[in-house]
Amino acid sequence: MFLRLGPDLCLRTLLRPYLARRGERVVVLEAARVFPPGHPTTRMCLELLAGLVPALKPRACLDVGAGSGVLALAAAALGVERVVGVDPCPRAVQTTRANARRNGLGEVVRVIRGTASCLKGPFPLLAANLPFPVLAAEAGNLSRLAAPEAALILSGFRDLQEEELLARLKPGGWQLTARRARDEWPLVLPPEGSFTWVAWALRRS
Repeated sequence: MFLRLGPDLCLRTLLRPYLARRGERVVVLEAARVFPPGHPTTRMCLELLAGLVPALKPRACLDVGAGSGVLALAAAALGVERVVGVDPCPRAVQTTRANARRNGLGEVVRVIRGTASCLKGPFPLLAANLPFPVLAAEAGNLSRLAAPEAALILSGFRDLQEEELLARLKPGGWQLTARRARDEWPLVLPPEGSFTWVAWALRRS
């Protein structure tokens, strides 16, 4: 995986060699098993994140289901001063911490083993790249942890699941502001009945 998030920032996985240009920052990641850095949902989240952080300049960010920490580290590299990642998997927590140290972001990115229910807010920016059942279950916690005018980046769901997910988020005051979609073509039709992954950016009104 290799992705450029701006003129002076790019992300790559350990096995993707790249010679950085002068003045360019390269964030190097060990991959996760679920929604790894090169997965369409991860890429779409990173693209939305790269647009939101310079525009909103949030001082803090929460990454729910950190995995390898790719969203948390990208937020920190883009200038967010305090980033919190949370994941119930011990391996994911270890990987995120190792990736943060590898990139000199250990003081900015804090990783907690657990779920969103164990945290307190508010956060001006939240991100969650999680399977649809988990997103649906965590909708209330995402709203609870969000600041009054927070931004939220979500992915991990298919286009056929959008209506139900949006209905779960509406009680929290979320309004869709940007949508990205990307097709992935496995050999077998996914159980959700669609080949199209979706990512959203939302704002709380």
